[in-house]
Amino acid sequence: MIRLDSLTKVFDTPKGAVVAADHISMEVPAGEICILLGPSGCGKTTTLKMINRIVRPTSGKVFINGDDTTGMDTQTLRRNIGYVIQQIGLFPNMTIEENITVVPRLLGWDKARYRERARELMAMIALEPDAFLKRYPSELSGGQQQRIGVARALAADPPVMLMDEPFGAIDPINRAVIQDEFLKMQQALNKTIMFVSHDIDEAIKMGDRIAIFREGRLVQYDTPDDLLTAPKDAFVESFLGEDRALKRLNLVKVREIVSDEIGSVTPSDTLETALARIDDFGYSNAILMVNDKRQPAGIVSRSVARTTKGYCRDHFQSVPAAVHLDDDLRKVASLMFAHDITWLPCVDDDGRVCGQITQRAITSHLGSRYRARQAADATAAKE
Repeated sequence: MIRLDSLTKVFDTPKGAVVAADHISMEVPAGEICILLGPSGCGKTTTLKMINRIVRPTSGKVFINGDDTTGMDTQTLRRNIGYVIQQIGLFPNMTIEENITVVPRLLGWDKARYRERARELMAMIALEPDAFLKRYPSELSGGQQQRIGVARALAADPPVMLMDEPFGAIDPINRAVIQDEFLKMQQALNKTIMFVSHDIDEAIKMGDRIAIFREGRLVQYDTPDDLLTAPKDAFVESFLGEDRALKRLNLVKVREIVSDEIGSVTPSDTLETALARIDDFGYSNAILMVNDKRQPAGIVSRSVARTTKGYCRDHFQSVPAAVHLDDDLRKVASLMFAHDITWLPCVDDDGRVCGQITQRAITSHLGSRYRARQAADATAAKE
């Protein structure tokens, strides 16, 4: 959907020519989010702004959906590209409805259509239309204004969106909420998005692909997992941080490594049965007790089962935590550390136990990419 062909920008300054973007070539497939990442002054924002011609390229081309935009009228180009900036840029003298519908009104939409579009978008960004549409930007919080900025960019249903640190000025709690809402919206909208960020964790969470810039050059362009697994050089490795292996926890869902081999007992089972099943499975010092709906109901420990007589229903502890199939491994690891346990039950949408996840499985999964990379490097070296 977006293709940059040797895109270059040279600024003339009193001290001479400064190359802000140096022959940037990359492609962003339709429906994907591409994050431009790098230190301040590396050229990521300049590259973004050349796409909608806020900054005019010195050389090179921008293609949108296969069309060379070089000869395209600037206003037409911009009306087909949604644009969201960190400072939001809402018009203070316009109501929220008027802000959202700026581009549809310029495009000649009739009143009923653009008003309906505004209400639809307000619902999408989780703000009540009747409560907010007639307000002015000054009456909203910073996080609410940022959501309106996103809605305005989406108003004319553009195929492409450009976002320049759109969540950077929002406090961490609201930022996480808005990021999650935006990703849910993206699943339905399927826009092609280029997104400037300075936050590595945001890039990993939001991006299908990440482009690392340095001093105006594109250093590496990869999926988050490939980037974290195989940084191209020392700069990328340093920029990603020494904990880049842990950052990969954000990328893997429980469903990818869940095991359906999980032992369990019912409240009516004896502690002798519980001890036998703990020994059968051999992965823990406890076993999960489930109710008649196969939902987690408690934990029976080995020490209790070995030294006590009776039934599980009378000798269990509460379940410390359970994880959903769509949770990421970062949440799983956090719960394991918090509760000092090495396994957790996994549940489906109805809360029924569908498997388990272990520390060993997490370690094995994360390490498999590195082992595969080492094997590939060794093979290449022999050849």
